[in-house]
Amino acid sequence: MSKAPSTAKELFAELAGPGPHEVLRGDLAAAGVQGTVFTPRSGLGLPAVVFGHGWLQPPIRYRNLLRHLASWGVVVACPATQAGPLPSYQRYADDLRTALDVCAGVRLGGGEISVDPARLGLAGHSTGGGSAVLAAAAESSAAGRVRAVATLAVAEVRPSAAAAAAECAMPGLHLAAGRDLIAPPVAHAEEIAANWRGPVTVRGLAKATHLGFTQGRHWSELLLDGKPEPASRRAAQALLTAFFRFHLAGDGRVRPLLDNDVKACPITYRREPRRPARAA
Repeated sequence: MSKAPSTAKELFAELAGPGPHEVLRGDLAAAGVQGTVFTPRSGLGLPAVVFGHGWLQPPIRYRNLLRHLASWGVVVACPATQAGPLPSYQRYADDLRTALDVCAGVRLGGGEISVDPARLGLAGHSTGGGSAVLAAAAESSAAGRVRAVATLAVAEVRPSAAAAAAECAMPGLHLAAGRDLIAPPVAHAEEIAANWRGPVTVRGLAKATHLGFTQGRHWSELLLDGKPEPASRRAAQALLTAFFRFHLAGDGRVRPLLDNDVKACPITYRREPRRPARAA
């Protein structure tokens, strides 16, 4: 007798936990980019995601999320550039694209790991999410190789991520923190989603703060609102795993979690791709 399909609730619980792969951690510096990379121990033709850190946040504050995605078979790189108080978000977007080049073009793990250049995604937290949108828009008008974009408490940047979203034809997922005083959802995630060219979903985490997706203590908490929250990180782990497993790895089993509400993070906005206007 075949097993019944998993429900959204069951998938959330499963994907919030670690995946089946042993994880390796490496340094992007050897490939010319300052930052960190997490990979499964081995695998060829894997999907890869480049993750952008938030304002003043070092990559180590996302290590469990990055490690988690790698445990589910996704190579994840996080450039550590533009980490000062006056970053260039456009330059960081360029660094995210360079990291995509590295993931797609360099054998990792002593040659035991390779990435399929047709299975690339972008993600980011706060302003790193804004830069991920800028990078995705540039990829849409250039190589078109980015297949999916996810953000956590995304913050508007300069140049405008909301304006750049109009060029993003790939699927987008934006997790909005309901108690975010730095990047309130209505002014940031929802505006970016409203302009998104491709299919897009916003999920609201009512109790999350701007820094809820991070971990550990950091001096930037003296300047920024919020604090690390295990429940927010757990939701991000489950939803980003499902999103990238579906769009980059073709794992249709996880679709119920993408299509349906779960109590911790209901869907607050969804829109299918914009249709081109008909010629007169």
